[in-house]
Amino acid sequence: MFSWAITFLVIALIAAALGFGGLAGTAAWAAKIVFIVGIILAILSFIFGRRNAS
Repeated sequence: MFSWAITFLVIALIAAALGFGGLAGTAAWAAKIVFIVGIILAILSFIFGRRNAS
C-alpha cells in the first residue's frame, strides 16, 4: 500500500519539476489518499489482528 503512495509521490515530484501542474496536483492528491488509507488499514490490523481465540 505504501509503495503506491511513494510511487504517486515520485510521479508528482517529477511532474512538478517538468511544469505539469495539473498532473502534479492529481498525483500528489492520490499519494495523500493512498497513504491515509494505508495508515488506517495498518491501525485496524494492529487493533483487530492481535486477538486470541480462547
